[in-house]
Amino acid sequence: MVSFFKRDWVFLLTILPWIMGAQSFTRHDSLRGSITPERQWWDLQHYTLDVALSIEQKSIFGSNTIRYRVNAEQPQGRNSALIFQDGLRMQIDLQAPMNIDSIKQDGQLLSFSKDGAAHFVKLIKPHKVNQEDSLICYFSGTPIEAKNPPWDGGFTWETDELGRAFIANANQGIGASVWWPNKDHPSDEPDRGIDLKITLPKPLVAVGNGRLVGITDLSQDLHRYHWRVISPINNYGVNINVGHYNKFSEQYPGLGGNLDCSYWVLDYNLEQAKAQFAQVSMMLEAFEYWFGPYPFYEDGYQLVEVPYLGMEHQSSVTYGNGYRNGYRGTDLSGSGWGMTFDFIIIHESGHEWFANNITNKDVADMWIHEGFTAYSENLFLNYFHGTEASSAYVLGTKKRIMNDRPIVGPYGVNKEGSSDMYYKGANILHTLRQLIENDQQWRQILIGLNSEFRHKTVTTDQIEHYISKATGIDLTEFWEQYLRRANIPVFDYLIDQNTLKYRYLDVVDGFDMPLKVNINDETLWLYPNKTWQSLTAAQPLKTFAIDPNFLVTTRIETQD
Repeated sequence: MVSFFKRDWVFLLTILPWIMGAQSFTRHDSLRGSITPERQWWDLQHYTLDVALSIEQKSIFGSNTIRYRVNAEQPQGRNSALIFQDGLRMQIDLQAPMNIDSIKQDGQLLSFSKDGAAHFVKLIKPHKVNQEDSLICYFSGTPIEAKNPPWDGGFTWETDELGRAFIANANQGIGASVWWPNKDHPSDEPDRGIDLKITLPKPLVAVGNGRLVGITDLSQDLHRYHWRVISPINNYGVNINVGHYNKFSEQYPGLGGNLDCSYWVLDYNLEQAKAQFAQVSMMLEAFEYWFGPYPFYEDGYQLVEVPYLGMEHQSSVTYGNGYRNGYRGTDLSGSGWGMTFDFIIIHESGHEWFANNITNKDVADMWIHEGFTAYSENLFLNYFHGTEASSAYVLGTKKRIMNDRPIVGPYGVNKEGSSDMYYKGANILHTLRQLIENDQQWRQILIGLNSEFRHKTVTTDQIEHYISKATGIDLTEFWEQYLRRANIPVFDYLIDQNTLKYRYLDVVDGFDMPLKVNINDETLWLYPNKTWQSLTAAQPLKTFAIDPNFLVTTRIETQD
């Protein structure tokens, strides 16, 4: 998500309502969605999240050790060479009804004030540029319970078919601060990952992100699972899964060597999981071809059964699609091809490249996550079934596009763009593939994105510039039209015997995207813009059609 964040805070709060027009945002939206001075001066290095679950009370408690480094660029114009100690504050986020009980640094209690979910901690000791330090937040409470996960956020306290505890969290959108204290902004990920420790009653199993370090018996009734991620990880990707799990494993011989793949499923679903999860190796084969190596060989790949549909938690993808193909047994495209694969395995795993490897700096740019990943569905089909199948699938998803608002949202207020970011995003990329007319070049662009921005947070501008440079095409107006306007281009035309007159309507100035068309059974390119152009053929124009692989609509002019 995007980095417009080195701006005066007071000025931002003053002009934000004017910038957003009819949309109404609060100070709390800005505290959640912007790089405040209290966030800007420090860079996350590592989390150690130690949490215990009280299942009967649906509550949690624990601590989070936040390790950070002081940035060279200091807030309020401070000289980076100076030690600064006068009133230095750190913003840590935790949403009600969860509570921060206390915060300590070097064993000393720190005072803090609260403004909604934002907690402003007053640091005592002096800090110096590039210095590393840490503090510990102790927290407790009853986290928001998700009513419709994963679309709303929070904890899910369910039971399995045998009446046993079955628990998970999903918090994209609402934020990881719905259950644990952290720097809840996507622009900053802990450079050295996270240690996640989960205490729970025996014999329940706790599955987190990354690799299992060990299990410690704490008493006759309690044990602690210790999981570790060494790669940078987005906050919403940190997850806890609890159930009566059985595990099975395999190694995938991938581009980065042997990838450890682990599958955690409820004990009574083991056999059908072994059959359905065979699609994981197919997913890895296709996506490593299109996107390059799986981004987290160090942390492995896990697929974990949960009591909701699924989510792209980093190196711990969650699954609840009922061990059947399609999206809950249906084809989102209506083409038939959507029933040839398990939507959750393919889509949510695609996020390992786009969301977890390449992560938006601002929620406004979430189309980077969802557009590319929705597009990955048809690339999976392309790899195994060819271009006709993949085109049929992605074109079938056009019916889900609403063109209600731009797919890039407003910045600095934790607000994503239109839900069109999924399949409008996919069809934008599909259109771009047609313009390039070179699948090997297109593939290298997708691989290059995952290499250039490996384990980084990015802006839409960065993605735009990378693709424009890689193609050698000035795509400025293309991106402006498709990402920042609600409407798609209108191809306006008139046929008069041998002559075709055509232009674009409802487009930004300078928009001149070529179109492939079929005239009298002959394929050719047109180069429309906002002004009328004409093409005259030797014969009357009996048939005319625009290639459906382009994301445009049409309007036929009537003759006076």
